[in-house]
Amino acid sequence: MDVQQRGEHYSVEPGKRSAALWDSFTYWWGRRSLQSRLIAAYIFIILGPCLMVSFYSYKAINNTYVRDAIDKNSYLLQMEKLHINNQIEAMERAVQMAYEDKDVQDYLENTEEPDLGELIDFNTYVFRNMTRIQYNNPSIEHLRLYSNSNVHEIWPIIFRESRVASELWYQKALKLKGRLSWSFQNSDRDLMERFFGQTPKIVPKVSLLREMSIPEDNHIGMVQVDMLLERFTPKTYTTVQDSQSQMFLLDEDMQLFTRSDHSFLPDNKEMSAAIKSRLESYRKTGDWDINYTENGKSFLLINTPLEQINAYLLNVVSMDGVMKDISHTRNLIIGANIGFIILVTAIAYVLNAFILKNLRRLTETMKKVRRGESYGGITIRGGGEVGELAHHFSKLMNTINTLVAQAVQKQALSKEAELRTLHNQIDAHFLYNTLENIKMLAEIENQRTISDALTSLGGMMRYNFKWSGEYVKLRDEIRHIENYIEVMNIRFEYPVVLILNMEPLYLELEVLKMSLQPIVENSVKHAWSGEKEGLEDRAIHIDISEAEGDIFIAVRDNGIGLTPERLSVLNASVYAKEESNPSLPGVGISDRRAGGIGLRNVHQRLQLFYGEEYGLELQSEAGSWTTVFMTLPKVLLTGDKQP
Repeated sequence: MDVQQRGEHYSVEPGKRSAALWDSFTYWWGRRSLQSRLIAAYIFIILGPCLMVSFYSYKAINNTYVRDAIDKNSYLLQMEKLHINNQIEAMERAVQMAYEDKDVQDYLENTEEPDLGELIDFNTYVFRNMTRIQYNNPSIEHLRLYSNSNVHEIWPIIFRESRVASELWYQKALKLKGRLSWSFQNSDRDLMERFFGQTPKIVPKVSLLREMSIPEDNHIGMVQVDMLLERFTPKTYTTVQDSQSQMFLLDEDMQLFTRSDHSFLPDNKEMSAAIKSRLESYRKTGDWDINYTENGKSFLLINTPLEQINAYLLNVVSMDGVMKDISHTRNLIIGANIGFIILVTAIAYVLNAFILKNLRRLTETMKKVRRGESYGGITIRGGGEVGELAHHFSKLMNTINTLVAQAVQKQALSKEAELRTLHNQIDAHFLYNTLENIKMLAEIENQRTISDALTSLGGMMRYNFKWSGEYVKLRDEIRHIENYIEVMNIRFEYPVVLILNMEPLYLELEVLKMSLQPIVENSVKHAWSGEKEGLEDRAIHIDISEAEGDIFIAVRDNGIGLTPERLSVLNASVYAKEESNPSLPGVGISDRRAGGIGLRNVHQRLQLFYGEEYGLELQSEAGSWTTVFMTLPKVLLTGDKQP
């Protein structure tokens, strides 16, 4: 009964049913918003046919391109692995030759002082043979022999074991008892220590070591062969710019080695963590996940183990280029259906012209306003959503123009009042004359310290009041800093020493006035506060260097420095776009009471006058030092930029 009643209720004639459906569609279409109508039009007219034509072909092409990318980069990875294996064999041969040389063993084992003749014979024959091993293998960076006894060192091959006995890689090799030990290092330390305080070169290398025990369990020394990673795995450290792929070398300690420029890794901790996570899983299960996605970008992680050195070679391939090729091919397939799309496009064009005509006018007007052009109003006939939007936009622009005019007027009045206040505050000539009179009285009373201090103070005042422009010569800024240090040293039991390290030609460079003095002032006030307040060797170094047309000025103090947490807070304050005044408990070159306002002002002035690529950079080590690096272009005061 119910089914029959429902059938009777909905039963209508075919003609009336079609008319009812059309009326319902027309009513629904008219009630939809502009966005809904546009979406519906594109779905039914353009997107539907295009998706139907290209879906299956796109999927097949995508699989083909990905498979080709995997095969191509796997081949490159295997070729690089072959090169690495050749280098491994060369290093092992060098170690074996040095290890099996009986004369070398006798020399390293000898605990007695050899006479002059023995040394000459050893140097003439044995040492020359060792040198020939390295010359015959130009890829080898170092061949070194370490002796457990106090033998004569013959640089750069024979050293005493005490030079490297504390190194972790050396201790690891000792524990292997004559077996080969591979170690990857990020720097190449100069064992001869030819320069005091020399920092090891940041040159990644791989070392092969073998402990010498002759007879067994009688340790006499160690053989070491070093090779720079740029020679060990040249494709990993290639200088050729390639944004599509990059090779990585991972050692057993999960260290990543690769080129530093044009790299996928800088500021990309997620990729580094993903690589290490996959490697850990691969060691446990033997399964490797080749696909990796980050921020909407796809990568392929292709891996091959280096069994001899217990390491892994990884090729990270960006799929951006592959996806571009796939998109290009997909567009060609869509072009094959151009006959059908022409008809659909014509219909879509008519709908767009009808729906978006007034919206385009409003959009163009908004773009002109965004570019800074004056707004003269816009009239949209027909009402609807676009007309309402144009009406509210006109009201908004009128309100903004009124507020901007008021703000500009207030700012102009405020600046004018500040200038009048500054002009009326002090008579500079009166102060100069007064200082000169006091200086003469001090000289009459033979108070040379007071006289010199007044001279420095007068120089500071003249420099501050004589503001003829934003730029000065560097020599003027340095002289102002020297005057400031001399005045401030009156207050201290132990004076602050200003040490300048710069070529005379740099004194003619253009700098912003009062750009270095705030940095030095912060150092004087805060670098030796607290536990280092009584140090006698207070010093501020100003070093100037040049690279690629830019000048680098480093202001360094030997104060108490900043902890990493305080340095992070200070950097955030200096690079902040908006001014804030948090309490910053920092020390050294920092403004604790204003949260780095002084440094931030200098940083912002440098970027305002020179550009966003210039400014300040802060580094510090707690308990030791703090350094502020200033970067600015090399420009003479005339305004000419130097090559």
